[in-house]
Amino acid sequence: MDLDGGAGNNKRVFNRLGTDTSKNQKVCFHWRAGKCTRFPCSFLHSEPSHPSGSAAASSTANGSGAPKRFADDSGFSGSAQRRGPNFKNNHNNSWGRMGANNKVVRKTEKVCNYWVQGNCTFGDKCRFLHSWSLGEGFSMLNHLDGHQKLLSGIVLPAGMDKLFTGSKDETLRAWDANSGQCTGVINLGGEVGCMISEGLWLFVGIPNAVKAWNTQTNQEFSLSGPAGQVYAMIVGNSLLFAGTQEGILAWKFNAVTNSFEPAASLKGHTLPVVSLMVGANRLYSGSMDHSIKVWSLETLQCLQTLTDHTNVVMSLLCWDQFLLSCSLDQTIKVWVATENGNLEVTYTHNEEHGLLNLRGMHDLESKPVLLCACNDNYVRLYDLPSFSKRGKIFAKQEIRAIEVGPSGLFFTGDGTGFKVWKWAEPVATT
Repeated sequence: MDLDGGAGNNKRVFNRLGTDTSKNQKVCFHWRAGKCTRFPCSFLHSEPSHPSGSAAASSTANGSGAPKRFADDSGFSGSAQRRGPNFKNNHNNSWGRMGANNKVVRKTEKVCNYWVQGNCTFGDKCRFLHSWSLGEGFSMLNHLDGHQKLLSGIVLPAGMDKLFTGSKDETLRAWDANSGQCTGVINLGGEVGCMISEGLWLFVGIPNAVKAWNTQTNQEFSLSGPAGQVYAMIVGNSLLFAGTQEGILAWKFNAVTNSFEPAASLKGHTLPVVSLMVGANRLYSGSMDHSIKVWSLETLQCLQTLTDHTNVVMSLLCWDQFLLSCSLDQTIKVWVATENGNLEVTYTHNEEHGLLNLRGMHDLESKPVLLCACNDNYVRLYDLPSFSKRGKIFAKQEIRAIEVGPSGLFFTGDGTGFKVWKWAEPVATT
C-alpha cells in the first residue's frame, strides 16, 4: 500500500515564533509527509505558486493549463455497431479512447498514515487522502474483518442472504448479508485457492481437492483428482472445471447417484492453470506458461493458443463479444474474433504494475465499468471501452478477491477482511 511517510529533516529550526516576513520560503518536508507537529512552523505549509514555467505546466494536463481530470463519459461511445463473433478486426475502434469531460483530482494519491492510525490532526486540510478510495460515484459501506491471513475468495450466491469468504488461513467464513456479522466458520485443512458459486452449489478449491456444498440441503462433497493447489474454477455446459498444477480437470454431477463424477482431463498447458472463463461456447484458460488456450465446450478440444502475454495470465473476463485478459506483464489485452473465428488482440492497455484480477459490472446508470486489481494493493476502476479512469480503491495488502453483487454492490478483499462498496444512485435531472 502506498502510505505516506519518509525520513525527517534533521536540521534544527531555532526561530519558530512570530510571523516574520523573512520566513523560509521552503515547503515543510514534514508537512508534505503529513507529520509536522510544529506550530508555528518556520517553513511553508502550502505549495508555492508558480505563475509560469515548467512547474506550473507540470501540474496541468499536457501543460495546457487545464487541470488533470477523470473522464465523465463512459459506456460504449457513439453509435458504433456492436461487433459480432465474425467481426473483421481493425484498430479504428473505441477501445482506449478517452472522453473530453473530466473531474478534477486534487488530493495526493496517497493514504495518510496518521489517518489510518486514527490520529491525523490536519483533518480536511491534510493533503493526503483520508479515504480508502479516490473518485466519484461510489462509496464504502462497511469493512468486515475476521480472517487471520490473506483473503483469497469472496462469493455471494444468488438469492441468498449470506456471503462467504475463503482465506489462506484455511477457513471458510459465512457472513449475514444484512447485519454483517460472521455466522459460522469451517476449518478446511488447506489454504483456499479459489471459490465460486453456481445455482445452489458453493465450490471451494484447496490443495488436492475441491469441496462442494449444496447450500439448500447442506450436503457436502469432496471432489478428488487435483494434484496440488486448485487455482481457478468455472462452470460451463453442465461441467465443473478446475485449473490445477497439472492442467484442467472436469466433473459432472450425476443426479441418479447424487455425486460428482470425473468427466475429463484437459492437457496442453506446460505450467499450472491459474485462470478460467466460459463464453461463446468456449472455455478459456490462462496459465503460468504465459499462454491462453481456447477450448470447445462441446468436444473439449483445444482450438487455439494465444501467446501475446509475456508473463503469468492471472485473470480472464468475457465482456459482450470480447475476451479480456490480464497478466503480471502489466497489460490488459482485449481480444476479438476475426472472420475465421480465431481471436486476436484489438487493444492493449498498459499499467505500471502487474495485474491480478479482472471483474466487470455496471454502475446504477447501466454504464460498464472494469475493476482491475493490481499488485500495488490498488483496484483501478475504468469506464469501458474507453479505459478512462473512474477511480481507485486502496488496501493494506494485495487484493486477490473481488465479487459483484446486486443493486450496485461490490466487494473487495483487503488483507484479512473485505470492504463493501456501492455505486451511487444517478442524479435526477429536470
